[in-house]
Amino acid sequence: MTAPREAERSGVVVGLMSGTSLDGITAAAVRFTDDERGRTRLELLAWLTRSYSTEQRARLTHALTGASPAEYCRIGFDLGGWLADAAIACIAEAGVPRGEIAAVASHGQTIWHEPGHSTWQLGESAVIAERTGVDVVHDFRVRDVAAAGQGAPLVPIADALLFAAEGSWRALQNIGGIGNVTVVPPDGDLRAVRAFDTGPGVAVIDAVTRLVEPSLPYDVDGALASRGTPDERVVAELLAAPYFAAEPPKSTGRELFSASYAESLVARSRALRRDASSADVVATATLLTARSIADAYTRFLPEPVGDVLLSGGGARNPALVATIERELAGRRVRRFEEEFFDGEAKEAVAFAFLGWLHLRGRPGNVIGATGARGPRILGKRTPA
Repeated sequence: MTAPREAERSGVVVGLMSGTSLDGITAAAVRFTDDERGRTRLELLAWLTRSYSTEQRARLTHALTGASPAEYCRIGFDLGGWLADAAIACIAEAGVPRGEIAAVASHGQTIWHEPGHSTWQLGESAVIAERTGVDVVHDFRVRDVAAAGQGAPLVPIADALLFAAEGSWRALQNIGGIGNVTVVPPDGDLRAVRAFDTGPGVAVIDAVTRLVEPSLPYDVDGALASRGTPDERVVAELLAAPYFAAEPPKSTGRELFSASYAESLVARSRALRRDASSADVVATATLLTARSIADAYTRFLPEPVGDVLLSGGGARNPALVATIERELAGRRVRRFEEEFFDGEAKEAVAFAFLGWLHLRGRPGNVIGATGARGPRILGKRTPA
């Protein structure tokens, strides 16, 4: 039992994230330490992204829309293997001996998320533990849902304790498949932290792009959107949906912003404007994401937030970032890496932090974000 205790004291955790955009797996090896004031500091030792192959993405997409029991059984174990491969590669990149890794913290792939009732992530932890020889902390969302929480977003505790600004309010806006924001008070006081899903991130933009330009996996560098003219009428109609007006805490996913949602956006765009080009339709989807973020800030952020940090895949889309900057005029909008490290690694780092908190028996949910009955230790542990 000596080696595991020594590994835990070292504070090195490998976080694994596979998000709603289905781009691939991001892994981050992070060393956590507490300073003399009890604040947590991190050192990002290494991070990487392993893109899904066309076949892997197709299997995961099929699982989101309804696979057979045999397919769910196989994809759960296969995904565990893909996650393990990413963890092993990241550990090698970090140059940390396997015995010094306290745990692998795996988010898995969300297959279904029904706030207020249940949540389901795949990616067999036993496979990861067998392949890596390291303890695995997993299934982070279920305890919060069991405690009457939304089960999302879970990144806010990292936003507050690791990425707060000194003396001012900050919004950390993630733009993965789904968009979510964490509002962090000066110095990260957890009692005042709030967070919620703003709506679509890149999931709708990507799906619309594949519908109108089947040869493209997504709007590369925002090239299509930058050439198009968005249809304000379509965006206004879509923003009238009940989700956007619902008060936080709230969370959403592909259950709402699905393939059929993207199909309806394309159909409505072309019904209102028969000469709408592919670029116009993608620009409309891009404006939807940007305006849903700005609309959420207007409705639900009374705090004096002047600083906005963007992370996630959407922060790599220049057209989307430029549109967000216009929609959030008056606020300072920057990419996360301008203040910290590459924003692509941020969610994997956050789940590494959740794994680190689990190992120390510390709660990982923020009540102002999920609405749970109280603080809960998140995750289950599969021993090496």
